[in-house]
Formats: sequence, C-alpha cells, structure tokens
Amino acid sequence: MTNRIRILLTTTAAVAALGVAAGARAEDTVSEAIGASKPIFESSLRSETVDQFGFAEKAEALTWRNRFGFTTGEYKGIKAIIEVDSVEALTENYNSTLNGKTAFPNVVDPEVTEINRAQLSWAATETTTLTVGRQRIILDDARFIGNVGWRQDEQTYDAIRLDTMLGPVKVTGAYIGRVNRIQGDEKDWKSNSYVLNASYSVNEALKFTAFNYTFDFETTATAPTAADIANAKISSVSTTGLRAYGSTWVSSFKLNYVAQYAGQSPSGKNPAADYTLHETMLEGAATWDVYTFKVNYEILEGNGTQGFVTPLGTVHAFEGWADAFASVGGNKTHPNGIKDLSYNLTIAGHTKPWAPWFMNPTLSVIYHDFQTDRLGQDIGTEWDAILTAGITKNLSLMLKYADFERASPTMPASRTKTWIMLQYKL
Repeated sequence: MTNRIRILLTTTAAVAALGVAAGARAEDTVSEAIGASKPIFESSLRSETVDQFGFAEKAEALTWRNRFGFTTGEYKGIKAIIEVDSVEALTENYNSTLNGKTAFPNVVDPEVTEINRAQLSWAATETTTLTVGRQRIILDDARFIGNVGWRQDEQTYDAIRLDTMLGPVKVTGAYIGRVNRIQGDEKDWKSNSYVLNASYSVNEALKFTAFNYTFDFETTATAPTAADIANAKISSVSTTGLRAYGSTWVSSFKLNYVAQYAGQSPSGKNPAADYTLHETMLEGAATWDVYTFKVNYEILEGNGTQGFVTPLGTVHAFEGWADAFASVGGNKTHPNGIKDLSYNLTIAGHTKPWAPWFMNPTLSVIYHDFQTDRLGQDIGTEWDAILTAGITKNLSLMLKYADFERASPTMPASRTKTWIMLQYKL
C-alpha cells in the first residue's frame, strides 16, 4: 500500500511541476486541470463456471470489479490519469491461483485492490505524445502487447511510451520497467523490456506494421516459488514480425484480411538454449448487412520442448476462450506447437422498438480445430459463443460459453466454461 500511495503522490507532484515548467503558477494550473477533470467509473459483476475433466468439483466464481478514478483536463498538452481497481470475490469456490483452493479448476480472478493506472501524458505536438507512468498499452490486435482486459484485474505497465509520426510512418516506442499482471503484486514481473511498433498505410486496402518486442523479466515475489522464477524467465523472448492488413468493398460485401509472420528467440534471463520459433497467421473476413463470416488460421511453432509464446498478449482472445492451452507465464502454448483453424460467424443486430432494453445485440459463434505443429497430432476441437447487448446507455449484458473437447488423454483436459456478466460504464 505504501508503494501505491507513493505512486499517487509522485504523479500529483509531477503534474504540478510540469505546470510550473509550462509557464503558469502551479496552483492555477492544477485547479484549472482538476476543474476540467472527468470521472472514471466502471463496475463489472461476473459469474464464471468451469467444469473441467480431472476435477471432482466445478469452479463457481462470482466476482465484482469496481474501477474508479479521473482524467484531468489538459493544460499546455499535459494531462494525468489516476485509476484504482478493486476486485472482490462474492463466492470463492474456485482456484484463483492465490487462494490455495486447488480442488477447484482455475478462475484467475483473485481479490485485489491496486492502482491500475497513474500516468502523465504530454502532447508535445499534434503528432507526438509522451506518456510516463502506470498505463494501458494495446498494440494492433493485442496478440503480442495487450491489457488482458477480459480478466477482472487488468494488466498494465509501468512504462515510458512515445507515439509519433515520422512522415507517413506512425511509430510507437516504449520501455517497460514493470508488468502489473492479472494476479496482483506478488505475481508481477520486474521488466527490462523494449517495444517498437511502426505502421505505414498505402491506402485502406493495404497497410503494414513492423514490430520488435524484446522482453526480459524476473519475478517481484518476496518469497518466489520455483514456478514464479521459471515463468518469468521462460517468457523472456525477443519477437520480430511483419503484419499486412486492409479492407475493401466488392459490391455490397466488405472484405478484410490480415497476414502476419513473426520469429522468436530467447532473450534476457531466458535459460533456454538458442532456438528460433515462428508464428504465422492468415485471416479473411466478409461482411454483408449484419452478417460477418471470418476464417482464421494460425500456427504457433514448437520444437518439442518449447512453444512460441506471447507473454504480454491478451491471450484469452486467441486459441479458444476455454483457455485449454494456458501455461507458464500466462501464455497459451504447447511444446509441439499449435495449429488453430477457426471459423467465426457474427450477427450484429439492431435495437427493436418493442425491446428498447435489448440494444444492438451481437451474437458470435466460433469453431476451432486444433492440431500440433510438430508431429501433426490432433489436439481437439472447441465451440465458443457470445451474446452481448445493451440494457441501458451505460449498462450491458454478456452471455458467453466455451466447450473444449480433447482428442486424446495426452492433450489438455476437456472443459466447459460459462459466463454471465453485467457491466456498467459511466
């Protein structure tokens, strides 16, 4: 708690100091900025049930996350965000990975109260912004850098980030000093990591992004377990890749595509012998009226000992919502790699006059077929489905389901998961 208070006081002092540097009296700058502040408030009540092979008990979690804070007004391009997350377990028949309830399957939503964001940003020019402090970072589709926003305790970063334009090229560069992971302070990582992401748009039909993410982690736990140490080290990797994407219209159909290729090798404190693994992803989607059909094929290579990993990605969004491949460091991986062929049908409806409390409903159904990259073994299949709708302008409902069925006893355990969530956003 002392560290959290220190972050808050340091950030507030920095706002005042920057106001002085900008050429105005500190009290005037702070009062004007505070006067133009906007509150942040979100409340998420979620039920998650897990029925997993190998466990006699079902996991039943009812958690309530409240997020509150404020964004100050801007003065000479400077503004601050302060935000706190508080997660409570209203029922705790699940293994949060911290509560010791190992008779139940995992639901990685431990009780935690912490500063989620405490950042200063300075818009030096119309095309350049510097952000310092505890912040949310999401790049591209969050495959490699994300906030793991699905879990109740969001992943944020203690980082220095620069966003700028170099002619037609948009560049994001960041240094990450700490990763505030989804399991609270004891599972966070000290970091000596560098992020570089550059994108160029030829036109709407053809855009490119090149990236290099070099990670070096170690655990922050005061009494780390062998698993804590290993998880941080095995997640220390360097990944370099290229992404091409775009969209165009063909008659009444909107077509979208993504093609991505990345290579990965150990870095920093990773004890593994040198290796190179690759990720390849191809995706095509067609939208007509309220219907979207998407096909995605992704290969994460594995060499029999190590699989391709994405330690800072929002991994829940990939390789199935059942999270059957969840492994060390929060990665989804398999020693022999993963081939994932998925089909997604989405129907985005409209608000009906006779159901104004069911606004803009959206239904998605997804099917996954999994194999290993190495040896070509069948892993299993998965069905996912999600229904979302607005109840009021600020309150929304989500129903979600995942069913993973393994192909053989050597593969990750079969499981089904169901979620019901009410979310309020100010």
